Amino acid sequence: MNEEAKALQLLLVYVVLPTVVLFTGWAAGHIAELRHEKSLRRREDELRDIEATTTHAPEGFAECGGTCSLVSGEAVVGSDAFKSWVFSLKNVVGGESRTFTRLFDRARREALVRMKEQARALGCNAICNVRFDCADIGGNATGANRKSRLNMAVALVSGTAWRRG
Repeated sequence: MNEEAKALQLLLVYVVLPTVVLFTGWAAGHIAELRHEKSLRRREDELRDIEATTTHAPEGFAECGGTCSLVSGEAVVGSDAFKSWVFSLKNVVGGESRTFTRLFDRARREALVRMKEQARALGCNAICNVRFDCADIGGNATGANRKSRLNMAVALVSGTAWRRG
């Protein structure tokens, strides 16, 4: 094998192949994230009539006359391998990881949608005293013990569902 063929082979193995793999990982993850965002927007629009507030007892709550019920929603959203790899690089440099911020945003929105769906199933059209709790699973946000782990965000939201008059 001549020197040019060896150089071309090295270029393919060490430059082109990793580039193709990284691009494919990015594209697959990006498409999945866009699909989830589209689904979230559609479901949020369908549930826009259900008011959710952090107020302990909003106006009209005491006179609702119906039953109140605890509702909750939980979501775990995982990242793809490419974004986890980018996050590990960002962790070395420092600064805010927009990838992780978007991951938590999607988890919170998904949990809120699930809680509103539960409230609608109970015949309620308002939720008060809404509380969020979010965490990364297994310490992924700190970058500790990163062997073959993907970033995952969990969000739990709860509130009191009731029927506005």
